[in-house]
Amino acid sequence: MAGGHTVVAVPGAQHVTVEIDGRVVAASDSPVLVHETGMPVRYYLPPQDVALELFEPTDTSTHCPFKGDASYWSYRGGDGAVKADVVWAYPDPRPGVEAIKDHLCFYDTEARIVVEAPAGEG
Repeated sequence: MAGGHTVVAVPGAQHVTVEIDGRVVAASDSPVLVHETGMPVRYYLPPQDVALELFEPTDTSTHCPFKGDASYWSYRGGDGAVKADVVWAYPDPRPGVEAIKDHLCFYDTEARIVVEAPAGEG
């Protein structure tokens, strides 16, 4: 990839729980881990493991030359709390990172992301 920048998407077996304002909004045992130059590991979760009813799509989109075009959703908690553009996904990712297609990733500045080793490890 350009200038030594790399992006690698690999299936994981960690248990990942995501909380927003103390509420569990996602839990998965099948994340896709994205290792990208200069970034922390990101955990992309399958949509069936996310409480999608708590999120609504926004008009926000961004472009990454390595992953493609991302779409965003905002959190709408039952108490009226709104966190704008807290989660994103790549509906049509670039070649090499197809494993993240339609998986959702949360900003760790807005959500608490807890990662536990797979059963039998660590």
